[in-house]
Amino acid sequence: MSPDAPADPSRQPVTDPLNPPLPTADAAYWEAAAASFDEEPDHGLRAPAVRSAWAARLRSWLPAGPAAVLDLGCGTGSLSLLAAEQGHRVTGIDRSARMIERARTKLAGRDAAFLVGDAAEPPVGERRFDVVLVRHVLWALPDPAAALRHWAGLLTPGGRLVLVEGRWGEADPIGLPAGELTTLVEPLAVRTRVESLAHDPVLWGKEVADERYVLIVDLPLSACHASATANSRM
Repeated sequence: MSPDAPADPSRQPVTDPLNPPLPTADAAYWEAAAASFDEEPDHGLRAPAVRSAWAARLRSWLPAGPAAVLDLGCGTGSLSLLAAEQGHRVTGIDRSARMIERARTKLAGRDAAFLVGDAAEPPVGERRFDVVLVRHVLWALPDPAAALRHWAGLLTPGGRLVLVEGRWGEADPIGLPAGELTTLVEPLAVRTRVESLAHDPVLWGKEVADERYVLIVDLPLSACHASATANSRM
């Protein structure tokens, strides 16, 4: 998903003349956008340099060994493909059936599965994952804190949230600042790390001046540890 098209139709377009308006986006919008979604450099990762930059970042964010990765708001599966190429088992979720169709085609023959569903409450049943990977989705959900709690419950003990987010626009900015998101995940985490992504134009196919980052969130190895950590912060 991209900040150029928010998932939440209640979001208002940015009116800053230095930034193009953001279209409101419902399910029909994403269905229509699927055909051209990969044309954005950071969506399709078609340019070798952009693809290589994202692959290197992803390798540093994901576990070294094969892991079960849940890619929420996966779009056409570009990050899912990179993860699969690095040996991980990927499950992708997106609200758009056409996006999912393109992701399935892109990862045909690989250890990956794709489902149509809500990123906030992915339809994965009792399955548990080593990593939940989310790019430019959380900021547009109506209740980010609730989504984070739900995603944490989908992780194995000691699992990891990889949250690529940002704050875009100047006069009327939208998104989640790194500090705000860090506060939201604190009750869940034993360790967090913020890595700025704004200074690397290769990732985006252009220079950017707004806030873009990844927040790596490591969860406790046991429920008892999580409860003790939460109580210590009350």
